[in-house]
Amino acid sequence: MVARSALAFLGGVPWVGRSMDSPFSASDGRPASTRIRRVGGYAELLATPFAGGVNALCWERTLPGDYAEVARLLGNGGGEAITELDEVLLQALPVSPGGRLAIDFMLADLRWLQDHDLDASLNCIHGYPRDDEAEVVCTDVFSYHADRAPVVASTWLCTYFGPPSEGLPNEDARRRVDLPETRAALLREFGGVDDAGFAEYLSEACYDLHYAPAEGARPYGFGVGNLWRIAVEHPECPVPPCVHRAPETAPGQKRLLLIG
Repeated sequence: MVARSALAFLGGVPWVGRSMDSPFSASDGRPASTRIRRVGGYAELLATPFAGGVNALCWERTLPGDYAEVARLLGNGGGEAITELDEVLLQALPVSPGGRLAIDFMLADLRWLQDHDLDASLNCIHGYPRDDEAEVVCTDVFSYHADRAPVVASTWLCTYFGPPSEGLPNEDARRRVDLPETRAALLREFGGVDDAGFAEYLSEACYDLHYAPAEGARPYGFGVGNLWRIAVEHPECPVPPCVHRAPETAPGQKRLLLIG
């Protein structure tokens, strides 16, 4: 199938170059954060361990194809915030050759992850629900946060179209539950004392996974077309989890996103 050919093309990576939204500096190629390591393909992305404080692995790519056309033809999602994209839906779109190429590369990524027993999906994001700004700690995807898993795992991400995800170096991040005023407000909400029960309350509500940027923090963009594997919160993970968030988007602005 054509997408399998795209997979072979990806394996050879003859087209890889610096994306317009690079997490690496244009002048010397160094990463925007010491937490990031560049890798050169699927196999290296999967096999490279998180170590030495590095919690984000990036395969920097410039993908061919017309992803804007694919996003446009997907419509408004029928009022849904997220449309999950499968092969049948994508292959039925009346796209140009550029759009077909974009579909082939998205499906190649999806199939590779699925072939390696990773629970991945392609989505067209029309908009995310937002928490009430009156919340003590907002836990929507626009808040800097870390992912958590019951087993050692990673999160995989690629933005094909639209604003890319954003990362925040751990040294520039402060857990919101550790900020004195926020912790005091959460204690009042909890109605108890700062003990193991309160810690469990914070964990169950995922408050302990959300972060505020420190003064002078330098967030970085994940870029468009780049495939990422990032560390999640787990006691056996040798590095701290990667702090990241979904980008701010304008009304009607879409994203094509792979997540696993």
